[in-house]
Amino acid sequence: MSNATPAPKKRRLRQMRQAYKITKRNDSNIALILLLTFLVVGGLFGTLSFLLFDSGTFGLIFTGLFGVITGILGVLIVFGRRAEKAAYAQVEGQVGAAAGALQMLRRGWDLKPAVSFTKNQDVVHRVVGRPGIILVGEGNPNRVRNLMAAEKKKHARIAGDSVPVLDVVVGNGDGEVKLTKLVKHIQKLPKSIKPAEMTAVMYKLKALDAMRPAAPMPRGPVPTSMKGSRKAMRG
Repeated sequence: MSNATPAPKKRRLRQMRQAYKITKRNDSNIALILLLTFLVVGGLFGTLSFLLFDSGTFGLIFTGLFGVITGILGVLIVFGRRAEKAAYAQVEGQVGAAAGALQMLRRGWDLKPAVSFTKNQDVVHRVVGRPGIILVGEGNPNRVRNLMAAEKKKHARIAGDSVPVLDVVVGNGDGEVKLTKLVKHIQKLPKSIKPAEMTAVMYKLKALDAMRPAAPMPRGPVPTSMKGSRKAMRG
């Protein structure tokens, strides 16, 4: 029993170290930035609390604690944003990068990576949520659009007229969504179906997935590094 409690803390510390190492590779000034953030934020709020409260012993102690706490919060916010940016930079352009990003979606979304793919590493992933069925393609824009068109027809036949089938191509070109903005783009899509309809659609899609070959998606650093960075930020 005594060893059970520290285990989650150790995992969080490992995740924080992993996130810091990833960030350090892409952001060499991260240590200096975090130190300055702590000093500026902690100093600013500590000074404000000193001016607002009594300057006696209690006031000095409170000022010091308040400055340290707000400084740490500032560091966590800045580190979280830079760690996420570094995680995206590390995987951008790799096969499965979009799948790794989509795993950052929280509850209320069902992700099926690589529902369709080609030997040229063009991949289509599927997300089911309140907006309906969202097909996310990555790879060569021309090839992946053809692949998505075929998948859209298959999903539309199963989903029916009441469930929208949307498509998103990940990339930096016109009409494409950048990897760094993919999750927010999907989250902002208008809600079109109810939770009960979403469950029914997911049940229907199982029949379609059962006929598919196993997808050769990489299991290495793409999903785990991005997911690990987000977990580290959440604690």
